[in-house]
Amino acid sequence: MEAEKMKKSISTFLLIFLVCFQMISAIPSGLMMILDPSGATLGVPLNMLEPSPFSDFLIPGLFLFSILGIFPILIVYGLLKKPNFKFANRLNLLKDHHWSWTFSYYLGLLLVLWINMQLFFIKSWDILHFVYSMLGVLIIVVTHLPSTKKDYRVAP
Repeated sequence: MEAEKMKKSISTFLLIFLVCFQMISAIPSGLMMILDPSGATLGVPLNMLEPSPFSDFLIPGLFLFSILGIFPILIVYGLLKKPNFKFANRLNLLKDHHWSWTFSYYLGLLLVLWINMQLFFIKSWDILHFVYSMLGVLIIVVTHLPSTKKDYRVAP
């Protein structure tokens, strides 16, 4: 029974990889924005934020570091171990699946929203916008693959 419980599909391993990739790329970038809100460490000019509601990179850095960087650590742990966290279950709007599956979906949506908000405010485009938009879409798609859904479906 334990071996059956631990068996995961290839799509689940792909999802874990994608979430880890997002986490690993967001934590250092967000941390650099927090430690140097001017953007100089990242080589990003502060005037890029002129059309946005932000005067420096502190708030975007906090969001990037915490929501798109640290939050995925919880998701990966949940995808691997499937723990029963009451606080996470309360935020799980899709109760027929484990909270980590739902949070993976949330992460994909947040990433797509994050990139679109950047495009809306800064009015310029970079190849990284495309890469991370596609990463968000890919996380959403892989989350909804039948084999991934099956791995995280919970008994009623």
